[in-house]
Amino acid sequence: MTPPRVDSEVGPLRTVVLHRPGPELERLTPRNADRLLFDGIPWVERAQLEHDRFAATLERHGVRVLLLADLLRTALDDADARERGIADAVDERVLGRELGDGVRAQLTAMGPDDLAEVLIGGLTFRELGDGHSSLVRRMHGPDEFAVDPLPNLMFTRDSSIRVGDHVVAAAMGMPARRREAALVALAQRAHAQLGGVPHTDPRDPSPVEGGDVLLLAPGVLAVGVGERTSPAGAESFARAMFDAELAHTVLAVPITQRRATMHLDTVATMVDVDTLVVFPEVLDSLQAWTITPDGAGLAIAGPEPFRPAAAAAMGIEELRAVDTGPAGVAAEREQWDDGNNTLALAPGLVVAYERNTTTNGRLRDAGIEVVTIEGFELGSGRGGPRCLSCPWERAPAS
Repeated sequence: MTPPRVDSEVGPLRTVVLHRPGPELERLTPRNADRLLFDGIPWVERAQLEHDRFAATLERHGVRVLLLADLLRTALDDADARERGIADAVDERVLGRELGDGVRAQLTAMGPDDLAEVLIGGLTFRELGDGHSSLVRRMHGPDEFAVDPLPNLMFTRDSSIRVGDHVVAAAMGMPARRREAALVALAQRAHAQLGGVPHTDPRDPSPVEGGDVLLLAPGVLAVGVGERTSPAGAESFARAMFDAELAHTVLAVPITQRRATMHLDTVATMVDVDTLVVFPEVLDSLQAWTITPDGAGLAIAGPEPFRPAAAAAMGIEELRAVDTGPAGVAAEREQWDDGNNTLALAPGLVVAYERNTTTNGRLRDAGIEVVTIEGFELGSGRGGPRCLSCPWERAPAS
């Protein structure tokens, strides 16, 4: 059998990994939401309903949906995987050695289902078993976390990056998300099919997140550099891609470091083999540094305007852009609501949030078919359909 591959953003989608939001969202409060990177407190049951409808939409279009929590529960049947998951969750810098040992023992005694729930949903000091006498415990409130929850886990695009026949380990830029990549890798590697996919690690832990990586064409990658991915992370990622022969060109694209533009895919996503949807405020200002292998080093050119640089690397005459109309209040509102964060099901066929009526209308006017989903609660963590999905297999785009 041909190994599963992902060589573009728009090839017909065959298999995707999603995470259905669960108890981890119930941990969010006005007191901790900002630290955990949410702008509001989601209505959990509604978020789950919207996610179920999103998954059903994908399945109706012939996409096989794998749920991350199911993968994790299977992984935790393995003793080594359990040990790794627990080791990642117990932070002695926060808990101290003695309480850390107690928490480890409590997690080790759990079955796979309960352990998976804690690794995703966290553990409060109130929920610790008896017998843990500790200054750390006494000085924390009962509803503070001994193990942090992972409410951003539903944004599966960020924590692992599929390129070619490899999966690339992400290094998360924000403290609230740093455990996600290890947990996702643990779940993937224990799966009968997913576990056979080679893993590639960048050479250093400088942050690089999947939301900043666009597969423009086979061998051509764009990496946003901003709030979540550092210049060092982009360079390390490029070296890893060249060493594994997964890319011949990487474009490093600076983006404004602010909440509404945290990743490159919040301002631009591919909707066809030669077309992207883009926030009009950055349409003409996006720049790119072109990185190519040069023996044992790197050749770096630029900066130059992003679209011409991308078109040249992709071997096409022009990278077409669909914007959300004149820059202004309407475009800014749709940008905040993830209007430019679409998931391609096939060339010229994308999933988008229904609320972004202006963006969706302009896409349709440009010949792109748009399938809409609800995103009133799913979007409260600032992520659209692309953020919510990690493609595991796509057919060639042409």
